[in-house]
Amino acid sequence: MSVRRVVPNVQSEAVQENLEFYGLLGFEVVMNLGWIMTLASPSSPAAQVSFMVTDKTAPVTPDMSVEVDDVDAAFAVMRESGADIVHPLQDEEWGVRRFFVRDPGGRVVNVLGHR
Repeated sequence: MSVRRVVPNVQSEAVQENLEFYGLLGFEVVMNLGWIMTLASPSSPAAQVSFMVTDKTAPVTPDMSVEVDDVDAAFAVMRESGADIVHPLQDEEWGVRRFFVRDPGGRVVNVLGHR
């Protein structure tokens, strides 16, 4: 299993204001589902930040997203370790398979893979 990217998820109601502000730094919208918007640098596409009002299908809003090449393997490793799974492994309508796990500091991590 390998990590493809890590994206901070900033909980914010000021989606448009963040778009305008980070746009000044060169970020552009690469995804906007209404409740979450991801911005990326055109010159370095893995440099991303997401702004989320609230998560659409989960009980908590994650602090960061970690995309891996095998989300099922990541889920198995986390479950076997006894980690606190706070949102079950599931396929989402926007094309990802994901689960949430709480890290030792209490942050919620959205672990995902694209289908």
